[in-house]
Amino acid sequence: MHAPTFAVAPSFLGTTTAPDQARLCIAGVPFDIGVTNRPGARFAPLAIRHASRMLTDGDNPGGWVDPMGLPFADVGDFAIALGDIPESLRLIEEQAAAYRHLLTLGGDHTITLALLRALARRIGPVGLIHFDAHVDTWPDNFGQVYGHGSVFHHAITEGLVDPARMVQIGIRSPVPRSVWDWTEGKGVTILSAEAVHESSPQAVAETIRRVVGDRPVYLSFDIDALDPSQAPGTGTPEVAGLFSWQALAILRRLAGLDFVGMDVVEVSPAYDVAEITSLAAATLAWQYLSLLMQGKR
Repeated sequence: MHAPTFAVAPSFLGTTTAPDQARLCIAGVPFDIGVTNRPGARFAPLAIRHASRMLTDGDNPGGWVDPMGLPFADVGDFAIALGDIPESLRLIEEQAAAYRHLLTLGGDHTITLALLRALARRIGPVGLIHFDAHVDTWPDNFGQVYGHGSVFHHAITEGLVDPARMVQIGIRSPVPRSVWDWTEGKGVTILSAEAVHESSPQAVAETIRRVVGDRPVYLSFDIDALDPSQAPGTGTPEVAGLFSWQALAILRRLAGLDFVGMDVVEVSPAYDVAEITSLAAATLAWQYLSLLMQGKR
């Protein structure tokens, strides 16, 4: 019998599974010193866990699976180095390396670089499905070597991802033409938010499948891929984004891919309204668990 949502344990989806019994682990990373606009993503892991209680009272009708059967464990939050981006990245990588399959609740998008470093060290370069308003391939972050706007520039140049198997969905922010050309020149497939609106979830999913193929692929979801009306609680909102139904409809059509990890980042609860953004982030993570459960089935 399910507990009422207000009484669910404070872990993600209320899980009480021990890490040594889990197929996948969930970790929070309360880090937001790589942002270039509004801070606050350090508070997201707690907020996403809190909002996830709304998803504990039944199966996912998109596939009719219960993610709670996976099983998975919530291992709490990773340690960071206060005010120190390079050292924080080193610590996050070190901690992430202890887990075979990780779903991470950010934190700003800078953390993905450390997560990909840990993953690539174990299995080599991976494909990447990247939902975002921004390409995040600037060569630096307003003079800083590392930050949330340069994470995938580093991931590509360090050989952590295979850019020919990398697709970005929802892109629409202002961007220097040189950055756009560099990204496409590396072989990255870019699907703008407008292109998604003009297409269909099925067509977008087919493009993603064609790009990433059947080899290992990582999913990184920046919540600002969603329109600000759907996700107001984020640090760098951009108008004309995806709607939550579109993002979920695309993800539901990616069952069977060889997923090796996911993060959902850039939720900033201080700018949220009625938990809209935190619930969207929790639901995206829940949908990822559902995809893995479908694969298990």
